[in-house]
Amino acid sequence: MRILANENFPGDAVAALRERGHDVAWVRSDAPGSSDIQVLARAQAEDRVLVTFDKDFGELAFRSGLPASSGVVLFRISTPSSAHVARVAVAALESRTDWAGHFAVVEDDRIRMIPLPVAITHD
Repeated sequence: MRILANENFPGDAVAALRERGHDVAWVRSDAPGSSDIQVLARAQAEDRVLVTFDKDFGELAFRSGLPASSGVVLFRISTPSSAHVARVAVAALESRTDWAGHFAVVEDDRIRMIPLPVAITHD
């Protein structure tokens, strides 16, 4: 899976996803200080699923008409340690293959999937 980890995503989780063979770009290491709009645009341009703890991406994804090749996964879980976040992130992201085209919320006891609106193109 092609993933863009937002700046606030823990390094342990990024490393764990990479160890599992996922192609993970991490904003903290290669584009620190990027605005939310820049991060979302990068996810779109690189066909990556954005993983984040930042609630603002929900509104941005819907407002910007994020294309079906992209998706946003918002983690709203207890964070007792970065190792716990790494375990939950790997388990959640590997539990499904339909992240693209959705805004997803990963909670401690469930995953909510909300389809992103289909972008309207004008000829």
